[in-house]
Amino acid sequence: MVTFPNAKINLGLSVLEKRPDGYHRIETIFYPIPLTDMLEIIPWTGPETVIQTAGLAMEGSPEDNSCLKAYRMMSMHFSLPPVRIFLYKTIPSGAGLGGGSSDAAFTIQTLNALFDLNAGRDLLLQIAVGVGSDCAFFLDDRPMLGTGRGECLEPVDLDLSGLRIMLVKPPCSVSTAEAYAGILPKSKSTPLKEIIALPLYQWQARLVNDFEESIFRKHAQIQTIKETLLSSGAVYASMTGSGSAVYGLFESSTPDPSLFPGCFVWTGVC
Repeated sequence: MVTFPNAKINLGLSVLEKRPDGYHRIETIFYPIPLTDMLEIIPWTGPETVIQTAGLAMEGSPEDNSCLKAYRMMSMHFSLPPVRIFLYKTIPSGAGLGGGSSDAAFTIQTLNALFDLNAGRDLLLQIAVGVGSDCAFFLDDRPMLGTGRGECLEPVDLDLSGLRIMLVKPPCSVSTAEAYAGILPKSKSTPLKEIIALPLYQWQARLVNDFEESIFRKHAQIQTIKETLLSSGAVYASMTGSGSAVYGLFESSTPDPSLFPGCFVWTGVC
C-alpha cells in the first residue's frame, strides 16, 4: 500500500507557558501543504519489520525512524505481522514541516487499513499523540487550531487555495531542544483564530512565530530568507514551526529560486 505523507506549515506559533510536565503550552494554526514524501508498507515474510529509506538525508538512526515508532505503538494494541517499510524522503528534516510526524501518522492509518484493524478514531489519536505532539494533526490533515502541546485540535475555517507558496530551507537545521532553549513564554492578547479571520495583507504585523526572535539571532541566514521573500512580493512570510524552513505566500508568481543559493527550495499551490 502506497501513500504520500504531506508537510504542514504553521500560521503563527505562540509559546504561552511551560507546563509542569516539562512541555510548553502553545497555540498555532496547522495548515497542510502538498509537499509529500512517498511511503510504501507491505506484509513481510522476514522475522521482523524492516525499513528502507531513500531521498533526502534524515536525522538519527533508522531504528529511531518515526514510521518504526508508529509500528511499535500500533503493535502495543494489535498483533501485527512483520512489514516492509519503504520511505522516500522529499520533506527536509529539522525544518519545522512535520515530515516525521506525517510519516508516522500515515503509517498508523496504513497499518489500520492494510490489516483491517478497524481501530476507532479515539485509539488512533491516542497512538498518534504517543508518537509526537503534532502527529495527530496529520490524521485529519485539514486546517486546525492546535493548543496544549499541539495535540489538542479544533478545525478552523481557513482556505488558502489559489495562493502560491514558496518554501525555503537553508543548510542549517534547528532542533526542537535548541528552539525551546531560547524561548521566553509570554501571554497572547489576540487569539490566532481572530487574526486569521483578517484579510491576508494584515497578517504580517499580527501573525507571529515566537521562535523567530531567538532563532534569528543565532541563524541570521533564516532571517535573511524571510526578508528576501517579503521584498520579493510575499503577502505573508514566516518561519514554520521551530524552524529552520521559511515560507512565503504569494498572490501571483513566486521569485526566482536562484535568490536562495545552497538552499532547499520548493514551490507549489496551497
